[in-house]
Amino acid sequence: MYAGDVAEKRGATVHRHEWTAEPPSEPPPREEWVRAEVEPVLAGLSGQPLLIGKSLGTFAAALAAERSLPAVWLTPVLTVPWVPAALERATAPFLLVGGTADRMWDSRLARRLSPYVVEVPAADHGMYVPGPLTDTIAVLARIVVAVDEFLDEIGWP
Repeated sequence: MYAGDVAEKRGATVHRHEWTAEPPSEPPPREEWVRAEVEPVLAGLSGQPLLIGKSLGTFAAALAAERSLPAVWLTPVLTVPWVPAALERATAPFLLVGGTADRMWDSRLARRLSPYVVEVPAADHGMYVPGPLTDTIAVLARIVVAVDEFLDEIGWP
């Protein structure tokens, strides 16, 4: 939510999308399902939208690559081959955010795919870190700053 708020504070109109149903349980149909969910939203937008997706939302990386759209991918699913493959085809910049305790994160791969990477030691797939909840809140603040700095660097919007 806060990543979208960063874009909104920069003057962007944010279109938050809620999944219309439960995604398929098998990985290959999930990519097609996410595409079917996201493509109609993109079709109605003008200019150069910024895609922001968390976890399952990163299955839209192929759409971002096809349309040369910048993106922010929070806890990307780097363990499913077609997500990194789509990210490799991207021509627009993208930010990857993940934690070392997330089984779907791959530090080396993330750094190979993008110069824009935020990796949080001990953060899990929800970006929670061990210790007091205030430590996790500090992680959230770090991510918000990273998204804002990324958008500054790429000149978006």
